[in-house]
Amino acid sequence: MNYLAVFVGGGLGSICRYGIAKAVAPWQSTFPYATLFANVLSCIVLGFFVAQALKGNLSDSVKLLVMVGFCGGFSTFSTFSNETFQLLQSGNFGVAGLNILGNVALCLGCIYLGMLLGK
Repeated sequence: MNYLAVFVGGGLGSICRYGIAKAVAPWQSTFPYATLFANVLSCIVLGFFVAQALKGNLSDSVKLLVMVGFCGGFSTFSTFSNETFQLLQSGNFGVAGLNILGNVALCLGCIYLGMLLGK
């Protein structure tokens, strides 16, 4: 049953990630906004559910479904890393640095925001 919860959550998260990529595509530029947006939203969701879990409000199945499955499928460290690598290869060092700083700083802040929302 645990594997099913992770599987379903991961599928839903991946579909949401794909939807964001499609929605942002018309405005995509050199900067990978879709990945940043997905990572930020995933961190808010994860932070919220971490706060709920710390209060004992979540079953193990919900933790696996949302925190492991959904957030794991929705956020995308591998895509972030690949896009940053491509920016570096193409000589867009400033944009690559902004992408690194933006993802790390914003996502840390969004984990905190989500935890505040979950209190």
